[in-house]
Amino acid sequence: MPLHILIVEDEPSIADTLIYACQSEQMLATHVTLGQLALDCLKQQPFDTILLDIGLPDMTGFEVCRQLRRFCATPVIFLTARDHEVDRIMGLEIGADDYVPKPFSPREVIARIKAIQRRLHPENTPAVAGLQLDELASRIYYHQHLLQLTRYEYLLLKTLIQQPHRVFSRTALMDTIWQSAEETMERTVDTHIKTLRNKLRELSLKQALHSQEMIVTHRGMGYSLLP
Repeated sequence: MPLHILIVEDEPSIADTLIYACQSEQMLATHVTLGQLALDCLKQQPFDTILLDIGLPDMTGFEVCRQLRRFCATPVIFLTARDHEVDRIMGLEIGADDYVPKPFSPREVIARIKAIQRRLHPENTPAVAGLQLDELASRIYYHQHLLQLTRYEYLLLKTLIQQPHRVFSRTALMDTIWQSAEETMERTVDTHIKTLRNKLRELSLKQALHSQEMIVTHRGMGYSLLP
């Protein structure tokens, strides 16, 4: 599928340049001029990268970034006419992934988008049915939205992602995930499977994502991520 880029820029000439550059690379581009419109878009559908101007009419790009990081892990590249070190540091500290000062080359922006995507989706990173595992950060994303998981929920879903068609018995999951936990029972697996299903379902509804029941129960055998 082509990358879908959200462009948040109130200057028409700059926005048109970015839209053309994205489309020339077979990327989809959605353009909005206000920070609130960007936040609304991100709550309605997933994007692959956000190109975010700092100087917006309704709120600063910094504030947009702060708010979107509460519910969204989509990479952010700041676009700004300001090239002060303090602005770059602030942007990175609140969750931006990159920073491009104006005037910029559209080709450079495209190159930075591709570089971020290569880091996000290396060939050896498991990605199954919209689930993306980031082992270095101990995080799992569902259609690029961060799942809020407890330690054992993360370990359980990670185990299923790494072998998506394998049927894991409750005993195998207990031995793999709850090795050091005291006084655990096999019913613990069922409880965590239930909470994982609920979190995936809730995120799908909240973000209007196309979803399916990915964690499958095999009666008398155990669980797998896919049938």
